Amino acid sequence: MKLLLLRAGRLGVALAPEAGGSVARFAADGIDLLRPATPQALASGRGNDSSCYPLVPFSGRIANGHLAFDGEEITLPPNWPGQRHPMHGDGWAQSWTVVRSDERSAEIEYGHEARSGWPFHYRARQSYRLDDDAFTIGIGIENLETRTVPAGLGLHPYFVRDADTELLCPVSDMWRTDAEVLPVDRIAVPPQQSFATSRKVDAVRLDNAFEGWDGKATVAWPRTGLRLELSATEPLRNLVIYIPPERPYFCVEPVSHVPGALGATRLAAGATLKGTVTFRVSNL
Repeated sequence: MKLLLLRAGRLGVALAPEAGGSVARFAADGIDLLRPATPQALASGRGNDSSCYPLVPFSGRIANGHLAFDGEEITLPPNWPGQRHPMHGDGWAQSWTVVRSDERSAEIEYGHEARSGWPFHYRARQSYRLDDDAFTIGIGIENLETRTVPAGLGLHPYFVRDADTELLCPVSDMWRTDAEVLPVDRIAVPPQQSFATSRKVDAVRLDNAFEGWDGKATVAWPRTGLRLELSATEPLRNLVIYIPPERPYFCVEPVSHVPGALGATRLAAGATLKGTVTFRVSNL
């Protein structure tokens, strides 16, 4: 599989357009900040085991594959290994086309035809720019239908996790979930699950969506002396935090809608929904 390699200053990125439009590696001074994709993960042609992959045309789970929109019932088949609820859209499982690339930047796109699965025609684009101290990803979805459709997007990065890794990410509200990680109700963030002040990731278990986020989060790795400041523009101001037990990674996912809210989103014919996420790296 052909990778696109970007380099600027201390930062290096490997992109895998053919594996779900994913990022295969992001490192500073040769130290991985995101979980690197294995050769086996890249060979699968999917991005769900990569460093970071796109969430398009929706994020999260759609309960039982049933989506109500404008009085219409849309039924989606399962699309994720081991999950009966469709999850995270189409982009992560498709090959993307390289539009352009150079030593510091690239642009890729994926055109989705209406078919079994997501029933609406769209075009998704990702742009990448590497500066000496920052990696920026732009993501967008263009509605190619002649009618308004539901649409969302996001990014799913997997941050490297050490025993002393810390996260700072103030939010106001959290969506509680059931045993299948479907949303139940919105509550104020409990103190034991709050990152309003920087604390060790290992102290918390989460797989929840959050609201009341200003688009900023900070990850610190004391062992390697590195810090990453994440910033997201509108509309990517909702958040999912995934901290599984005993795994060498965790996820802080900027998204455009919380789980269960896709049916309330509206993208007009010919319109584009887009946002940008920047990963800025510095020393502690």
